[in-house]
Amino acid sequence: MPKNLLSIKNLCASVDGKRILNGVNMEICPGEVHVLMGPNGAGKSTLANVVMGDPRYRVDAGAVFFEGEDITGEKPDTRARRGMFLSFQAPEEIPGITVENFLRAAKAAYSGEDVKLLPFRKELRAKMSELEMEPSYAARYLNVGFSGGEKKKNEILQMAVLNPKLAILDETDSGLDIDAVKTISESVHRYKNETNAVLIITHITRILQRLPADYIHIMSDGRIVRTSDASLIEEISRGGFASVLG
Repeated sequence: MPKNLLSIKNLCASVDGKRILNGVNMEICPGEVHVLMGPNGAGKSTLANVVMGDPRYRVDAGAVFFEGEDITGEKPDTRARRGMFLSFQAPEEIPGITVENFLRAAKAAYSGEDVKLLPFRKELRAKMSELEMEPSYAARYLNVGFSGGEKKKNEILQMAVLNPKLAILDETDSGLDIDAVKTISESVHRYKNETNAVLIITHITRILQRLPADYIHIMSDGRIVRTSDASLIEEISRGGFASVLG
């Protein structure tokens, strides 16, 4: 296995002619938890979307490597099949497709193998129980009528079922109550092992109470301006981002 699972090299990107990323560099190795923080408009979500190949964004310079291979020009579905996963800030509602059918199809596409219904259903129920989701949610249309917290839990359910090599969690803890954050944090902790990695994008740190972070990155004006260990979170908690941006 390559030393670096994800390598971002001098990445510059724009949307609608406006430059958002201005030379981002980041290295993520298997077994690591990275946290990306920064003020609103810093480019955090843009970075996640560009890494996943969102066609709305144009890469102006730099490259993205996954397991040592340049994936800068690859489509989102190709990156997903490689083992990359992104949870969205605002998950889409998809009428007509149940949660169970969506996840079963996604797992088949990811693994390239047929997914038998009964074993999958058993696995799905177990994962839903861990997230304190009622079994009835499996038969509901994807995110339709779900509360904000239910949508976020459903994103983590997808991660748990697909078991990707790299999980990028964009504001997964935003808007959740304390109990929901605890449940999601524990689920991410169960997923995490020495062969995969997690990149958490967040404004708050409650999700990290049960998920120790290896590296904290601070983003400002489309760049990573500071990287440190978890002690940086305490500094931000005391003085806000102004204290670490200088």
